[in-house]
Amino acid sequence: MTTDDHGVLLVSLDGAVATITLHRPDRGNGLTTELKERLLDALANVGDDASVRAVVLSGSGRAFCVGQDLGEHADALRRDASTAFETVERHYNPIVTLLAGMPKPVIAAINGACVGAGLGFALACDLRIAADTAKFGTAFTGIGLTCDSGLSATLAVAVGAARASELVLLGEPFSAEQALAWGLIGRIVPADELGSAAAELAGRLAEGPTAAYAEAKRALAAARLPSLTDVVRGEASAQARLGMTADHQGAVDAFLSKQQPRFSGR
Repeated sequence: MTTDDHGVLLVSLDGAVATITLHRPDRGNGLTTELKERLLDALANVGDDASVRAVVLSGSGRAFCVGQDLGEHADALRRDASTAFETVERHYNPIVTLLAGMPKPVIAAINGACVGAGLGFALACDLRIAADTAKFGTAFTGIGLTCDSGLSATLAVAVGAARASELVLLGEPFSAEQALAWGLIGRIVPADELGSAAAELAGRLAEGPTAAYAEAKRALAAARLPSLTDVVRGEASAQARLGMTADHQGAVDAFLSKQQPRFSGR
């Protein structure tokens, strides 16, 4: 096995399996610009590498990914709220389209908190396996935003429209057991067995008919209406509009101050 350490991202190769690990464990693997750009590069590289036949996406420490790093986001809002959401088009949209469109199987190994864009990333993968200690949440409306990272489409496909509406509008966290019962993940394993279980599953896929898997992914994507490309474009526009609201800007400040946000609908 070989491992490349990019500081905030680790990429390891074990035979035909590539494992990409978000590596900001002290910040819940919150997504900074550096981490998003490293992840984009890594996904493009493993996607183009014919020797890689299966990919695992996971996180370091106690979280899979808690979504956008709100400290960096707050700085972007203070500089210019009108440009703070350019990251959706520059980073989030291509990340999820690379995950969903990669011509090989991608497994999300969900080791802990999986929230916001982190949940969107997991749902863009083909298979999801979670530690029994993992926790999930949409989180967006809690800071005055709508979904991004394709979540508005992929969540509804995974759990159905009625439950997706509850999870997005109420924003309540849910457990790995609930995620399994609702069809959001495929299996649960003890936390200390997640790495080996994901590696075993990836190894099995890497030995399979990769070309057939790629065609199956395309067929499944084509059956989803509207297309993920259209969904993420619409999400980006909505996030940019909401980024200018007092509700969102106040909620970010409240979150960073560990206070309860107050919403006025403006």
